[in-house]
Amino acid sequence: MRMIRAFVDMPLAIGARMALPEAAAAHLVRVLRLREGDDCALFNGDGHDYAARIVASGKRETLVEVSGMQAVDNESPLRITLLQGIARGEKMDLILQKATELGVARIVPVEAERTEVRLDGARMQKRLAHWRGVVASACEQCGRARVPGVADAAAIAAIAAHAEDAALKLTLDPGGPHGLSSLALPATGDADAGIAIAIGPEGGWSPRDRRHLQAAGFEGLRLGPRILRTETAGLAAIAALQALHGDLRG
Repeated sequence: MRMIRAFVDMPLAIGARMALPEAAAAHLVRVLRLREGDDCALFNGDGHDYAARIVASGKRETLVEVSGMQAVDNESPLRITLLQGIARGEKMDLILQKATELGVARIVPVEAERTEVRLDGARMQKRLAHWRGVVASACEQCGRARVPGVADAAAIAAIAAHAEDAALKLTLDPGGPHGLSSLALPATGDADAGIAIAIGPEGGWSPRDRRHLQAAGFEGLRLGPRILRTETAGLAAIAALQALHGDLRG
């Protein structure tokens, strides 16, 4: 039976007794119907799962006691950053969820010329909080104990700053110079290595966007003969890279 896992944004230690944050308590007690005496696993993104037991559950708080700690080693050897053109509503949620399951290390929402969703101020902060919650929930489900970061939204003109640590920078382009099988990937043991994949929004990259990408060192990657939607393109590229060079090779 698979252990129920919950993300908590707080320090965890063996022997600690603590009140769960409201979101985690609601997930475990109200949604999954755990009760006093039931076991679960907690994680906070430090690379470990913490065995815990619910010791008290009331209307105001749910208390747990941490009894063990286990390192979780299921991160991909490919350190992939997804620079995703912001998509509408559920499309963006799906991209974030599945990219997390496929092992990306970081996600940067990108505001491009043809981005259809324009957010600013409080609305953007609310959306970022929602996206980070989607990623944490995906980690709960897929067993990751390190939570991919979701950066603040970046303008396409500033995309270079978000790919500085990438040894390989790619964007999908049917006429691009690279195919998947011929890519020269960075060595996985190189601490400075990384792969950045830039995916356009629903309207695609504009010519001006592509000039920014080219100036930042992004090169075109061919990914089959068909045009892929924004919610398909990045996920297909990540899955293909993981299958050929990462931890989906079996």
